[in-house]
Amino acid sequence: MIRLSIARSIELLQKPSSHLLRRGRYSETGRAYLVTAVVYQRRPVFTHFYLGRLLVAELKQAHDLGLVESLAWVIMPDHFHWLFELQDASLPQVMQRVKSRSTLTINRACGTQGAFWQSGYHDRAARAEEDLIQIARYIIGNPLRAGLVDQVGDYPLWDATWL
Repeated sequence: MIRLSIARSIELLQKPSSHLLRRGRYSETGRAYLVTAVVYQRRPVFTHFYLGRLLVAELKQAHDLGLVESLAWVIMPDHFHWLFELQDASLPQVMQRVKSRSTLTINRACGTQGAFWQSGYHDRAARAEEDLIQIARYIIGNPLRAGLVDQVGDYPLWDATWL
């Protein structure tokens, strides 16, 4: 059941309708969210480990500042999935911060300018009865399912609180 709803949430990313994703968006402190953001034109920039680590630094900073309690994340070649519990900021504030700061640092590192992320992001609030460990396992299993590695442990850009 959890697998289907997470898979369906990720499937929605294939449709460029960020304005529809924002409709009815609500954020609640203490609730866990699974968010996904996609690189502009789905460029596989995170195949470069260093650029992936720049994004990881922004996720870590949001955690260190107390904006979120980071539970699990994976940086795929052209997008990222992040499971966190919202703390001292709204969901739009967290995502705006991570996306804008990572855009600046990655563009600076690449000597480029302009859009780095597709507009918007996909989010799904975890229901109280959902098992967050199962969601985390699903997230970190993405590189394996995408055929990027033979074992999850071989992929360098992921982390999870429980694993």
